[in-house]
Amino acid sequence: MDSAIANKQRIEQLPCIAHKPDDLETLLDAGSFRERLHQEISNANARIYLVALYLQDDDGGRGILTALYEAKQANPELDIKVLVDWHRAQRGLIGADKSDGNAALYREFSEKYEHQIEILGVPVRNREVFGVLHLKGFVVDDKIIYSGASLNDVYLAQHQRYRYDRYHVIKNSQLADSMANFIVDTLVNSDAVNCLSQVKRPETRNLKGAIKELRHQLQKASYQFTPEQISDNEVGLTPLVGLGKRKNRLNQHICTLIASAQQELTICTPYFNFPRSISREVKRALRRGVKVTIIVGDKTANDFYIPPSEPFKTIAGLPYLYEVNLRHFAKQNEAAIARRQLAIHLWKHNDNSFHLKGIWVDRSYMLITGNNLNPRAWKLDLENAILVHDKQQLLADQKQRELDRILKHTQLVGSYKFIDKVDAYPAPVRKLIKRIRRVKADHILNQIL
Repeated sequence: MDSAIANKQRIEQLPCIAHKPDDLETLLDAGSFRERLHQEISNANARIYLVALYLQDDDGGRGILTALYEAKQANPELDIKVLVDWHRAQRGLIGADKSDGNAALYREFSEKYEHQIEILGVPVRNREVFGVLHLKGFVVDDKIIYSGASLNDVYLAQHQRYRYDRYHVIKNSQLADSMANFIVDTLVNSDAVNCLSQVKRPETRNLKGAIKELRHQLQKASYQFTPEQISDNEVGLTPLVGLGKRKNRLNQHICTLIASAQQELTICTPYFNFPRSISREVKRALRRGVKVTIIVGDKTANDFYIPPSEPFKTIAGLPYLYEVNLRHFAKQNEAAIARRQLAIHLWKHNDNSFHLKGIWVDRSYMLITGNNLNPRAWKLDLENAILVHDKQQLLADQKQRELDRILKHTQLVGSYKFIDKVDAYPAPVRKLIKRIRRVKADHILNQIL
C-alpha cells in the first residue's frame, strides 16, 4: 500500500486547471451527443476545431459537414478546422472496393459553398497500420466536447443503431485554449498536414521527411497551460497527450493512476488487449486488495464482429481474439472473481456496439480518454486524455450516473468458464486462430490490434 500512496502523491502533483463542477456535463447516450454537437456548432461565435479519426461519407458525417458549412456561410469570420487521419480519409471501408474515400466527400462540399472550411489530413506515420491520429476533443469557443467517437452514422446514433462511447462537455476557457493551441501549433502548422478537399494532394511518399519531423515534434509535445490552485469547491483538469512507446507521458501517467488505486479501480475498454504494463499494474492492484471492475464489450458488440450467418472475412476474427485474451485473464484471476474482488462485466445491447474507454480510481480520479488501453494505443497512435482530479468528490453523483448507465446493459461474468472457448467458435474462426497460433503470430498481432 505504501507504493500506492507514493503513486497517488505523484498524481496529486500533476499541474491542473481549476474547474467549476457545474461546468462539466456528462451526456449519457449517442443521440444526446449528436444533438449537442449540432447545437454547439450552430451557436459557435469564434472557433470550431473538430479532431477525429474520421468524418464519414454517410448521413451522420454529411449532417455534421453541412452544419459546419452552414455555420461558416452565416459567419464567414468563424474559424473552422476539421482534422482527420490522412490515411483513413483516402481509402474506403475495410473490405470495400478501392475508392477515394471520404476525401471525395470533402471535395464535393468545398465545391458547393462560397466560404471554405479547412479539412486537414494528419499523417502520424507513413502507413496507417503503424499509427493513426487518435487524438480526441472538439473545441467550440470556450468548450471542449470530448468523446472517443468519430463522426459517422453509428457513432451519432443514426438509423436506429449506435456505437456506445462516453461524452463530456467541459466549459473552461483555459482548457479550450490549451487544446486549441496544441491543434494549431503542432498539427495545423506542420508541413506534413495537408488539405484533403483539394483535387491534387501530395503523395504520402513525398511527405516522408515532414512526417518524420511531425512525429518527432509530437513525441516531445505537451499541452501548455498555467497551473492553478484547486480550491475545495473546484475540481482539477490535467490534459495529457502522448505518442510512441518511449518517454510517453500519457502512458506513464495512466500506469501511475492505476498504481495509485487503494480501494476501487474501474476500467472500460472496447478491445480487451492490455499492454503489458497495464496488465502488471492491474495484477498488483488485485494483490494489494483493490476492488477491480473491468467493463468490456461482448464479442458480438465489437465493431468488427460479423454474425456466423454472413460470409466470413479475416477481420471478423478480431472479436474472438480479444475474447481469447479475456478468458485467459479471467482464468488467471479466477480466485479474485470467486471472492468478488474482481468483477468482469460484458456489455451487449441488441445489435449495437461498444466503444467505451476510461478509468475511475478511488472515487477521486476519472480519466476521460479515447485511448483503447491496448498495445496499439500504447506504441503507435497519437492519443490524449483529460484527467479529472476530484478529491472532494464533487462529481460523485454525476460519475455514478454515468457508470450506472454503462453497466445497464452488462452481464457479470461469474467464472472464466462462462466465456466461450475456442472450440465453441464458428469453424472459420477456429481455423484462423489455429493458423495464427501455428505460425506464432498471435504476439505480433496483439501489438498492432
